[in-house]
Amino acid sequence: MKLKLHSFELRLRHVFTISRESVEIQPTLIVELEEEGLRGYGEATSDDYYGATIAEMSAALEAVRADLEHWTLDDPAKLWEKLSPRLGNNPFAQCALDEAAYDLWGKKQGKPTWKAWGLSAEKLPLTNYTIGIDTVETMVAHMQEFPNWPIYKIKLGTKDDLAIIRELRRHTNAVFRVDANCAWTADETIQNSRVLAELGVEFIEQPLPPDQWDEMRRVYQQSVLPVIADESCQRESDVERCAGHFHGINIKLVKCGGFTPARRMIGLARELGLKVMVGCMTESTVGISSIAQLLPLLDYVDMDGALLLAEDVATGVTIEQGVCHFSMENGCGVRLNQDGAKPTRQN
Repeated sequence: MKLKLHSFELRLRHVFTISRESVEIQPTLIVELEEEGLRGYGEATSDDYYGATIAEMSAALEAVRADLEHWTLDDPAKLWEKLSPRLGNNPFAQCALDEAAYDLWGKKQGKPTWKAWGLSAEKLPLTNYTIGIDTVETMVAHMQEFPNWPIYKIKLGTKDDLAIIRELRRHTNAVFRVDANCAWTADETIQNSRVLAELGVEFIEQPLPPDQWDEMRRVYQQSVLPVIADESCQRESDVERCAGHFHGINIKLVKCGGFTPARRMIGLARELGLKVMVGCMTESTVGISSIAQLLPLLDYVDMDGALLLAEDVATGVTIEQGVCHFSMENGCGVRLNQDGAKPTRQN
């Protein structure tokens, strides 16, 4: 296989704020694998919180270039296992490569990746559209840019969280999900859950910092709303611990290292009676199209990353009113826009 790395700076529609940071431009790395004239694509964004940089991801992938050039792709999971000792400490790079491998594999199979896995697309969850923290007037305006969306995910972590939800509720009957990104205490979460339940909130995502397991167990026992792990569930080894502390888990492909471990995490979560969600970073359509392949396995999905962008760098799945429409392409359905946004670097 031939390896190419494309680095882009994705400009967002609006500054996107969560409890710990604000982002206006999101650097991202696109991995391209080519074999037999077919190309597969995968993606990983940079992320300060997880220490993921474009430079470090690129260096990790360059270090396995020779292995890839001598590899003929028949089973992406075998490639993942072979390279895991060298990429395991860089799950973001591992993810981008694994996504590209499965995109290429599906194209070699002549099928969409989800179909090559033997899945059915008869019933798929709707995706939310995310509203970042801002003035409540601006949050309302951002919500109204995507009117009549069936589900909105609201980022919280301010002194006015309940007032924000009350005001947003005045403007829509949609389902709400809230994500505090570790900004609340256990007592706040338990108290807020009672009010939020009355305001049409479906669940609370990661209310506490990820190291507060004892407090999280108390929240799990006393919250009137389900709680979903995000920062507390990064890798395969985290899933089992989440049972008895959360009602479900939000798997991020970049955090766990791609499709190969994510599919195992989904299986284990089902065994433990946990609900399963897959979430996105602020990715282009490359990463979002990868997430879409897992839809038949999920209870919930957050795959709106490309909708938050001012300009995309690829084509693939599209989303309308929360409904995902698969690409006509095989694999994950991705094509890079060679005439779209210009890469900041290409190797």
